[in-house]
Amino acid sequence: MRPRSSKLRLAYCLLSALLLATLGVTISASRPEPQGQQQRPRKVGTNQNTSNPPAQQPAVSPTPGEEVDEGDVVRVETQLVSVPAVVTDRSGRPIAGLRLDNFTLLEDGKPQRLTNFATTETPFEIALLLDTSGSTRNDLGLIREAANAFIRALRAGDRVAIIAFKNIDREKGPPVASVDVLSPLTDNREVLQVAIHDLGTSNGTPFYDGLGRVADEIFREPPRDEMRGRRAVVALTDGVDSSSNTDFNSARAALARAGLASYFIQMSTEDYVEDRLLKDCEDDGRLTLSEKQLERFRRLFVPQLQKEDYQDFCRLGQFERMDISRRLYNLARQEMSEMARGSGGKNFSAATLNDARAAFAQVANEIGTQYSLGYYPSNKARDGRFRQIKVELRGVKDANVRAREGYYAPQ
Repeated sequence: MRPRSSKLRLAYCLLSALLLATLGVTISASRPEPQGQQQRPRKVGTNQNTSNPPAQQPAVSPTPGEEVDEGDVVRVETQLVSVPAVVTDRSGRPIAGLRLDNFTLLEDGKPQRLTNFATTETPFEIALLLDTSGSTRNDLGLIREAANAFIRALRAGDRVAIIAFKNIDREKGPPVASVDVLSPLTDNREVLQVAIHDLGTSNGTPFYDGLGRVADEIFREPPRDEMRGRRAVVALTDGVDSSSNTDFNSARAALARAGLASYFIQMSTEDYVEDRLLKDCEDDGRLTLSEKQLERFRRLFVPQLQKEDYQDFCRLGQFERMDISRRLYNLARQEMSEMARGSGGKNFSAATLNDARAAFAQVANEIGTQYSLGYYPSNKARDGRFRQIKVELRGVKDANVRAREGYYAPQ
């Protein structure tokens, strides 16, 4: 038998619980939910865009998601894919004035709903990479003139960053080439002129490192809404990398992640390089290939040979030197073509710096007439696989479209 005090405590607890339950019902009833609204987990599609579109762009209304209350957990299921596109007529001249309904887009053969659209009037952001190594060192003044002419050909709202290569002295051994960011993105033309004036030269070409810096530093921050799909790297180079710590695949992946269109103005330096590669190693006018570049060649073309056979350039015969040079130049052209084609950009060949100046003018004209499409993929799998993109035109006769060929899904 329980003591009397225990019975009293039990009765008090039961009375308190009953009172709290009654108060809970009263409080809940005094705050009814709006009609039709229920308390449930909320999920929002990432194609919901709450920002106002720029005045010069048509307002594109994405599929609305569910309403989100303060405190609800929002789960983002996919990412916006930006696709730069250039439309040209039969003569290769860009076509302006198109609308969103002139474009259709397929991902892996399946139609996608375009939710973002930037017209040719939207500003652009450009990283200008200038290679002043090799034969171009003697034409630094012409490179400055070509770069300044390119910037003058852009529009007032376009922003540009300047990247080049420079030598860094070491306590032991010759200087090493490194990437030099002379200016971040800016639309201040005076700042850009000063950056171009400060161009230096280098004994090597860390080309892949330069592309990586463009993606990871210049375009580190996500673009503003009006700049989506309006970013590019424009490089004046022969494309033959001699001193990077990274490789082609890493550089290409970094540019793809940043959503950059790649434009390359390929300088012809092969004759200059080959002439100096054949000189005796005691000649002051000679050129040598670095140990790093020789190892890259061995790994790509003759992996069955020993590493020790490709450490000392001076021990190689003239035939071997010429063969290495020509293969590396062919590889560079192939790699630049692959990056340009896959990103919706373009390659230009320049035998002289006058040709390069004309190519800069074509790049500026094309960038000024580029459209930008955006969509949220219907395939939401985060599998890291390559997704193929195909852009088609409708209602536009005798025209061609060049666009990004695909992307890798996130993991």
